Parts: sequence; structure tokens; C-alpha cells
Amino acid sequence: MPYETLHATPSPAVYGALRVGAGLSAKSAEAAARGLPQTLFAVQILHDGEPVGMGRVVGDGGTAFQVVDIAVLPAHQGQGLGKRIMAEIAAWLRANVPETGYVSLLADVPADALYAQYGFVPTAPRTVGMAWRR
Repeated sequence: MPYETLHATPSPAVYGALRVGAGLSAKSAEAAARGLPQTLFAVQILHDGEPVGMGRVVGDGGTAFQVVDIAVLPAHQGQGLGKRIMAEIAAWLRANVPETGYVSLLADVPADALYAQYGFVPTAPRTVGMAWRR
């Protein structure tokens, strides 16, 4: 397979390009520069040495973890790369999250079907995802 897996936090430039290229919202250079060093775990998928996909885990490292930034460039979608990213993240979570740690993610439909394959279940109606708006 022409794809390789890299366990490394992307640079702010790569992070921004993958987010926008995959159709996720843009993040400022300042936000990326502040946030990326706080990554607990990151995986990138490289094609011929170039990043084409990524995923990260953020949180406090003990009680709270969140899976974020799952992104694959459109030209590389349909190759199982989202599953590959999630398999790497799931393995890291199993090895590193304490028994009482809480792992969450916000899933866009239809990506929720992918996340369900890795043990994520809807929390509604007991809990609902919420976002702070400036």
C-alpha cells in the first residue's frame, strides 16, 4: 500500500491544510500554534511522504480525552484511511486511558458510523454535544 502511518503531531501548516482540504473549518495560525503542542496523541497518514490524513487525541491525560481533527483529503477518501486513523487512535486509547477516563468526540453524520466501529456510542438524549459561541 502506498500509504504509511506516522505517529507525530502535524505542523501548524500541515494541520491547517489537512483541515481545510478535508472540508473542516479553518483554524488560525495562532490557534494551531497554541493547540498542537498540547496533543496527547496524533497520527498522520502519508502518501509518497506527503500528509493526506490525520487524527488527534487531546485532553488532560487522565480524566478527559477527546478525539478530534479526523481528516482525510478527498482524493484519498474511500481507501480505508479513516478506519486506519481510528484504529491507531483506538489502540492508543486502550493503552493509555485510565479505567475511569472519559473519551468523547463530536461526530458529523455519516461519520458517526465509522466511530461506532471503534466503540463510540451516542450519548443523547442523556447528554448532548454543546459548543460555546463567542
